[in-house]
Amino acid sequence: MNHDIIPAERALEMLKAGNLRYLAARQSSGDISPEKRRDTLENGQHPYAIIISCSDSRVIPESVFDAGIGELFVIRVAGNVIDDHQLGSIEYAAEHLGAKLIVVLGHDHCGAVDAAINHDPAGYIKFITDEIKTAIGSETDDYRACCLNVRHSIAMIESSFEIHREEEHGLKVIGALYRLADGRVEFGI
Repeated sequence: MNHDIIPAERALEMLKAGNLRYLAARQSSGDISPEKRRDTLENGQHPYAIIISCSDSRVIPESVFDAGIGELFVIRVAGNVIDDHQLGSIEYAAEHLGAKLIVVLGHDHCGAVDAAINHDPAGYIKFITDEIKTAIGSETDDYRACCLNVRHSIAMIESSFEIHREEEHGLKVIGALYRLADGRVEFGI
């Protein structure tokens, strides 16, 4: 892949095509070769999309989108919640690496969302579940709560001054939901 900046719409097409390949695959075909590792070392990374995903071990963005080394800038945090650390990472990938598409990728049957709905955890987990509770309000349906949580993260990204400023240069933010049962990604959440 060349190092030209890929517009958000083309990046979305690439993610959708990668998810279709993933649905039929038994192994990832993303380029993880020694040559690709050397190329990204010598020439830097040029991801075509930024993915904010839950840390759930069943949701692996590089696999879900059949992507190789250097293609996706992935930020993983339980419940795909957003704070200043994630915003800083997004800002870096958009401004310095040229990625034009930001995808908040939630998933159904999310443990963090379940904890926010059904439990009152203590410790550091509470920071995550409190943010999710803000996002979902009184919603108790898993699917709807997961979608509300994604939308809340999108709103936080879009309200960031630096990210908002980048939208003038073709940056796009969208939501998506990964279905654990079959691996399909629903875009436009």
